[in-house]
Amino acid sequence: HVLNTRKSKRKQGCKRKRYERNREDGFKQLFKDYFAENPTYPDNVFRRRFRMRKEVFLRLVEGVEAQDQYFHRRPDATGRLSISALQKCTAAMRMLAYGEAADRVDEYLRLSESTARISLQHFTEAVIAKFGEKYMRSPSVEDLKEILRINAQRGFPGMIGSIDCMHWSWKNCPTAWKRQYQGRNGEASTILEAVASQDLWIWHSFFGLPGTFNDLTVLYRSPVFDDLLNGRAPNINYIVNGHEYNTPYYLTDGLYPNRSTFVKSNHLLQTPKEMLFAKMQESVRKDVERAFFSITS
Repeated sequence: HVLNTRKSKRKQGCKRKRYERNREDGFKQLFKDYFAENPTYPDNVFRRRFRMRKEVFLRLVEGVEAQDQYFHRRPDATGRLSISALQKCTAAMRMLAYGEAADRVDEYLRLSESTARISLQHFTEAVIAKFGEKYMRSPSVEDLKEILRINAQRGFPGMIGSIDCMHWSWKNCPTAWKRQYQGRNGEASTILEAVASQDLWIWHSFFGLPGTFNDLTVLYRSPVFDDLLNGRAPNINYIVNGHEYNTPYYLTDGLYPNRSTFVKSNHLLQTPKEMLFAKMQESVRKDVERAFFSITS
């Protein structure tokens, strides 16, 4: 009896207090600020705060609503509508884009901490399930044909993408790991290796290695050449300067090794032909730089 009494008191003491957040007001304010016909904040402010264009975000909201019933707005037993998909997806994007705690969105979106965390989990799972098959994959045979066709028109037959690495700042890196992940600027960071095409499609990504690594060290651990090593690379034939080749290649900067799969810019320029090639190579290689900029802007 004593034990049961203690358990009962403990449960009563741990009972969470419920707040009336007026979630309808949160939806009205969010809609007025960003999604009304004449919103308070213009599109450039939306892109900066949501880290994407408004039409892309609305497409994500529409996709996760179709994928997961959690985002459907339904009335409860009293007839009151549940939290909208716009509120839930905005909470998830704010936490992903800024690394904010779940309770930081409460004052504006009128979501509890637990609801924000659950929304984030459902959002990421729904995005992967809805869009993963189309976007989060390696190029198909048809995709490669189109990539090769476009790059051949740009003067680089056989090129399937530009590869590079960027450091991603890790603000909340544990103190015990900070020296291991400390990058060149003295801050903790992780590294993202990516291959991007002209339309900024990042069809290969390798993320999470410590910021102490350089591009070459990341490459030695990357699965980017797994298909080539395992005999799954596509059959590609193209002719350059009268020589026939059957191996695709990437455009890189000068840090990468001298391999047939990498075409680097030549900085020892002596002839007009070499100067023109370097200019064209650096121009086309900016595909991956533009992709990084679109992620961080």
